[in-house]
Amino acid sequence: MSQGIIPIREKRQQKGWRMTQTWEHLLFAHWAVSPEAIRSLIPAGLELDTYDGHAWISVIPFLLTRVRLRRLFPVPYVTTFPEINVRTYVRAGSTRGVYFLSLDTSHLLVTKIAEYWYRLPYYHTKMDLLVHADRIDFQSERFSAGADEAAFRGSYWPVSEPALARAGTLEHWLTERYTLFCQCKKTNGLYYANVFHEPWMLQRADAHIRENSMLAPFALPISEKPDLLVYARGVESFIWPLAKLSPFEGERSR
Repeated sequence: MSQGIIPIREKRQQKGWRMTQTWEHLLFAHWAVSPEAIRSLIPAGLELDTYDGHAWISVIPFLLTRVRLRRLFPVPYVTTFPEINVRTYVRAGSTRGVYFLSLDTSHLLVTKIAEYWYRLPYYHTKMDLLVHADRIDFQSERFSAGADEAAFRGSYWPVSEPALARAGTLEHWLTERYTLFCQCKKTNGLYYANVFHEPWMLQRADAHIRENSMLAPFALPISEKPDLLVYARGVESFIWPLAKLSPFEGERSR
């Protein structure tokens, strides 16, 4: 379908990471929204990031592989599973990053670990991803107790050759981000974690989305069709531990 996973080349940048994951067969489905429509979803202490006056929200289905913690061997049955997340784009000082509104995965243990270590809003979801020669089929349906209903069913595929996004383009702005931000549910404190991977090799994409209610819990005024679709074969990533965010730490993180 396209070139293989991009491996990490600069080993010196791996010091201090807690977890490594490989992200494969990603669809970046992006919608432009007015900043006013999404601002209430962002915690105080983070600034909504915009591109040409628009805020953006993204639904990203993909396959997680080679998941393991630092200094530990991969655990059988916990290394490969699908995931879908909903994210938007924020800043803390001069640091641009992503803020996850929801993350769904089919693996209950991983859900609990991610909630505990990274304070992320994970949901346990019935999910399936199939890789065909000409497309990726993905479907998910949330069944976490007390959670809002959310589902995604669709197929997607690349329609161009892979290339690095040029600095200054919307594709580069949306994907080249190396910090995640999150909020502790109990204390409302803000945290961040740095992430390292090689730059994305992106391809224009097409999709047949049969159902998408992943954004329904947020009551956002979006069109049925995404404003931008991009596919990526994947990257190997390294994730650092959480650190509490202060105004000065936001400036220092990359």
